[in-house]
Amino acid sequence: MTSTTDLFSLKQRFGIIGNAEALNTALETALRVAATDLSVLVTGESGVGKEFFPQVIHSHSSRKHKKYIAVNCGAIPEGTIDSELFGHEKGSFTGAIDSRKGYFEEADGGTIFLDEVGELPLSTQVRLLRVLQTGEFMRVGSAKVQKTDVRVVAATNNDLLRAIAEGRFREDLYYRLNTVPIVVPPLRERKGDIYLLFRKFASDVATQYKMPSITLDEGAIALLESYHWRGNIRQLKNVAEQISAVEQSRVITSEILRRYLPTESYSMRLSGDAQRDSMGDMATERELLYKILFDMRNDINDLKRMMREAIEGVPTPSPAPTTHRADVVGLLPEPREMSHDRYSYEEDLVEVVDDITSRELTKEDVQREQIVEALRRNNYRRKDAARDLFISERTLYRRMKALGIDDNTK
Repeated sequence: MTSTTDLFSLKQRFGIIGNAEALNTALETALRVAATDLSVLVTGESGVGKEFFPQVIHSHSSRKHKKYIAVNCGAIPEGTIDSELFGHEKGSFTGAIDSRKGYFEEADGGTIFLDEVGELPLSTQVRLLRVLQTGEFMRVGSAKVQKTDVRVVAATNNDLLRAIAEGRFREDLYYRLNTVPIVVPPLRERKGDIYLLFRKFASDVATQYKMPSITLDEGAIALLESYHWRGNIRQLKNVAEQISAVEQSRVITSEILRRYLPTESYSMRLSGDAQRDSMGDMATERELLYKILFDMRNDINDLKRMMREAIEGVPTPSPAPTTHRADVVGLLPEPREMSHDRYSYEEDLVEVVDDITSRELTKEDVQREQIVEALRRNNYRRKDAARDLFISERTLYRRMKALGIDDNTK
C-alpha cells in the first residue's frame, strides 16, 4: 500500500492537484506497476490528465534513465504512422530520401507512451501487436527483422470494447495493452478538487502576467462545483484563464462565472450519468440533435420569409443568418422568364423549401452539421475544431472524409 507521504511527494513532483479517492487509487496503481515491464492502458475522458500517468510509471521504473517518448497517434496521418513508429528505408515511398529510425527503435530500453491508441489504423495495430508479443519489428520497405526492448503505456478516451465490436480495434491487441488498466476519473467525480484546480490555474495566470489573482464568492464556488465540466480539467483551465484575462473585477460572482459556461440546462442534461454510457456519446449526440433541429427550423423559417419578401418586392429589413443546413441554392428552381409566371415560381419556391423542411435528419446529417459548425468557429483550423468537438484530429479527419467535408466547406 502506497503511503500518504509517497502520494503527496508524487503530486508535488508532477504538479498533480487533488485528493479524490479515485485519483489516489489511479496514482497508487501507477506506482505499483512501475517496477514491472507490464503494458498499461490508461483510460478516461478527454482532458482528465491521462498524460501524467505514463510519466509517473517511467520515472519510477528501472528504465527511468533511458528515453521516454510520447506519441500522439491521433495527430499522425494514417499514411505515415507506420514510418513514424517503426522507421523506413531510403526509397521505400515517395519522399523517403534517407533511411530513418522509428520511435520503437529510438526508445530501445525505455518507455513509449501511445496517446489516443484507439486511433491507430488496423494495419498499424498488427505491427504493434507483434512488437508487444515478440519485441520484433521491421522498418517500412525493409525485410530485415529488428529487435527492441520497449515498455508500452497506452491511453485512450475511446470505448475500445465498442471499437472491437465495430471492427475498428483488434481484440488481441486490446488484451495485450490492457494488462494493467488505470482509470482516470472525470472532473465531475472529483468535486472536492474542482475549486483547488481553479485557484491554481488563476494563480498561474496572475503570476505570469503580474496581475492580482481572481477569487470566487460562495455562489460562484457552488456553481463551479455543481457544473458538469464536459471538457474536464482542460475546460476548467480555459475558463479560469479567460476570466482572469477579461474580467476587471477580481471578485467573481456566480453571475459573472455563468457567462463563461455553456447553459446550465445543457450541462445538467449531460450529467444524467444513469442514462449515459461511459464516454457520454449518447447524451452528447442527442443534445446536438436537439440543437440542430431547433437551429434548422429557425433557418428555414427565415429562408421562407426572405423568399416571400423577395417575390412580393418588399425589402428585407436586415439580412438573416446564412443557412448552412442544406445547399439551398442548388435546389432552387430556375426563375421564369415571363413576368406573368411569377406566382407559379412562388409556388415552386415554397414547394422546394417545404421539401427541405420535411426531409428526415439522419445521424450523418447531425455529424456533418456539428463538424462544419466547429470548422467555421475555428476559421477552418482542423486542430482547433477537433479540440472543440473533444475528439482527436485524426478522428475528425476520418469523419470529414466519410461525410464528404473538406477544410474549406462553407
